[in-house]
Amino acid sequence: MILSKEELLNVTGGDFTITATFLNALSRGVSTIADLGRSLGSAIRRIVSGSICPIS
Repeated sequence: MILSKEELLNVTGGDFTITATFLNALSRGVSTIADLGRSLGSAIRRIVSGSICPIS
């Protein structure tokens, strides 16, 4: 299909819709960030309290 210059200027994209896949990916990302924060906080707490298992 060959479009004229005027027709090309009037071409618009699709609407932005939030899909279930996007929401699922977003929730997994938030969950991953929360897990990383929890792990980091636990590691810092163990270092500060000195309850780290010694390396043999």
